[in-house]
Amino acid sequence: MRAIRLHVHAIDPAHLRAVRSSGVDGHGNDLRPFAATGQGEPLRCCLRYAAAGEQIALISYAPCARQSVWREVGPVFIHAEHCAGYQPDGRLPARLDRGPRVLRAYRPDGAMNYDHNTVLTEPTEIEPLISRLLTLLDVATVHVRTLAPQCFLYAVTASASEGES
Repeated sequence: MRAIRLHVHAIDPAHLRAVRSSGVDGHGNDLRPFAATGQGEPLRCCLRYAAAGEQIALISYAPCARQSVWREVGPVFIHAEHCAGYQPDGRLPARLDRGPRVLRAYRPDGAMNYDHNTVLTEPTEIEPLISRLLTLLDVATVHVRTLAPQCFLYAVTASASEGES
């Protein structure tokens, strides 16, 4: 098994700037800010849960950027205004790093890899499983999703750890 370093990907800040600037999410939906309840709105811009009263918006987003049969559009929460974004620290985002979750595996060519898609129904740590999936030669990306609605939370890719070739 090869040693890897995980890379967590929130929604691209440039994409979010364009949505906030235009007031439209790129799928024809107006950006409509509202106050978060603080009852579990996971923000895909900074990969944390919204606090009660924060101004957030629900937009449509396609995590697969290129045109493909695997490209899905779904709802995601973001801050309505610019935020600092996600600051990688070498770990999965706190509070979004446990099940229940759906882990969708994608091949290097962008096709979904059904053999490695995983459903976690218990509140377990998901990092060891993602790390294992990303050591497989036929898995290039793992999308971490909510369990019931299967909404996209973030993507994880890997690179060889230092000293590896």
